[in-house]
Amino acid sequence: MSAADHPESVHAGIGVVAAPHHLAVEAGRNVLVEGGNALEAALAAAAAIAAVYPHMNHIGGDGFWLIRSPSGRVRYIEACGYAGAKATPAFYRDRGFDAVPARGPLAALTVPGQIGGWQLALDAAKALGGRMSLARLLEPAIHHARAGIPVSRSQAALTDEKLPELQDVPGFADTFLVDGKPPAECAVQRFPRLADTLDHLARAGLDDYYRGDVGREIAADLERAGSPVTRADLQAYHALTRPPLHVKLDTMELWGSQPPTQGLATLMILGIFERLGVKRAEGFEHLHGLIEATKRAFLVRDRVVTDFGHLKHDPDEFLSPVALAREAAAIDSRRALPWPQVAPRGDTIWLGAADRSGVVVSYIQSIYWEFGSGLVLPGTGVLMQNRGSSFSLDAKAVNPLQPGRRPFHTLNPAMAALPDGRVVAFGTMGGEGQPQTNAAVLTRYATFGQKLGEALARPRWVLGRTWGSDLVNLRLEPRFDPALADDLARAGHDVAILPEPFSDVVGHAGAVVLHPRGAIEGAHDPRANGGAAGI
Repeated sequence: MSAADHPESVHAGIGVVAAPHHLAVEAGRNVLVEGGNALEAALAAAAAIAAVYPHMNHIGGDGFWLIRSPSGRVRYIEACGYAGAKATPAFYRDRGFDAVPARGPLAALTVPGQIGGWQLALDAAKALGGRMSLARLLEPAIHHARAGIPVSRSQAALTDEKLPELQDVPGFADTFLVDGKPPAECAVQRFPRLADTLDHLARAGLDDYYRGDVGREIAADLERAGSPVTRADLQAYHALTRPPLHVKLDTMELWGSQPPTQGLATLMILGIFERLGVKRAEGFEHLHGLIEATKRAFLVRDRVVTDFGHLKHDPDEFLSPVALAREAAAIDSRRALPWPQVAPRGDTIWLGAADRSGVVVSYIQSIYWEFGSGLVLPGTGVLMQNRGSSFSLDAKAVNPLQPGRRPFHTLNPAMAALPDGRVVAFGTMGGEGQPQTNAAVLTRYATFGQKLGEALARPRWVLGRTWGSDLVNLRLEPRFDPALADDLARAGHDVAILPEPFSDVVGHAGAVVLHPRGAIEGAHDPRANGGAAGI
């Protein structure tokens, strides 16, 4: 498939859903068919994808929502959990660790916030006129977990690749292996305990995950496994609503997720790039400009972004016209800033939805690395995230481990309003690559006028470490003009060419667009297993 063969976006008059797995898209679309709004459709898709794409997300993870109401107001839901009461540096050092482990029960040190976010999103859906029951929204997820789903290409490959570090983690082999071996692509896999848990939540309510029977089972299994998260930690957790990050540029208005996410980086990259005055897409100026803007944004991010309650700097300071102009002025238009810096990893899914009433949703949920901590709780089938492994045991670090503190998050859903009235919800998976892919897609679509499907399918790049890789150089998909790669290398970029023409390394991006006269458009990355559908 070439860039010229980009997938066409889906156009609809009532609503659209885009997601990285076709069964999640189907779950959301069916909600729209039955009269649900975009937020209800996104919830159904979010639940379904936890069952059908379990290596990328699960109900033991975190989530972040941007929700635009018909009035134009954008609401932000922060559903990330904090470190458990027993999660102290001494807890890990007493067990012989000088860093938080990345896998196993000791990596499962934060409360999963995702289900709390689902509850706030459900409340918001009802406030926007939604009438769908929770049981109906969870129905597809319950069905797929119980009846079984074909294992995706990426799940089969990543199970095999990560098996040495996951096979001995409690619950992993019983849940994700077949006769002790990774499943083959398209093999049917069932998750009966997850189905039972979702079915119970459908009847008892989502609050039960923290303060009811499900919460009691989760806490008991975590204690037996040796995790520092307690029953009291679960009982005290609530997702939050807070104002989103916001910046108004000459070419667009942007909303993003607050710290502890890297939403600041996405908005900064786009704000810095606008000030570079690049006139043409796909050439050296476009790529070099975005890559150098990324470096400037990441230097700020790594110095500033931490738990919202522990910030030492106001993120809005870095989105002011003066700050963005200062960062743009520091960029050499012909030479690359020396790199790399230490970079985080991460796995995730992004999905979006929009409807004709004007509701637009940009949502991300994640378990951090592929399969998270690897710990599957036997009583509930919950796969626990390892988000807390991004904490440092150094008390002087930007993100030090402390009970009750939220870890740094790579997740950052985004939303834009364009001068002609279009509203774009967009996002991607891909750890360090998320802000970069967000900026690549939006500049192609909004700044340079490419069609939505083309903007998503064109070759991309990633600077720094991302999911499934420890490399930190600048990696390009091979569909770029070789002369462009040479120009980047001559400018001082440490360039490497990826082997796959459509590589998972550069993320799985998607977008939905509400047009000013009511038409709705959506598309998803050809690199993923999903797409978009509408009515």
